[in-house]
Amino acid sequence: MANHKSAEKRIRQSEKRRIHNKRIRTAMRTVVKAGRVALEGDDAEAAREKVRAAESSLRRAASKGIIPKRRADRAVSRMNKRLNALGS
Repeated sequence: MANHKSAEKRIRQSEKRRIHNKRIRTAMRTVVKAGRVALEGDDAEAAREKVRAAESSLRRAASKGIIPKRRADRAVSRMNKRLNALGS
């Protein structure tokens, strides 16, 4: 265990940040999953709304440093590609 006050504080801060990041990551994954499920359906308008929400969630998580920016870009690109194929 920690032997210094600063190390004890660092442990408290790390735990608080871990819980905060976990909450955001879990919410992001839920929204992204809903977007992917909507893309498998037939309703293009509903899929468009879900994909828009998923994109927002991914970008927000990337801006907070919870996931890498390029991972968010890649996921958004793939969802938009599937959305465009569904629309045409």
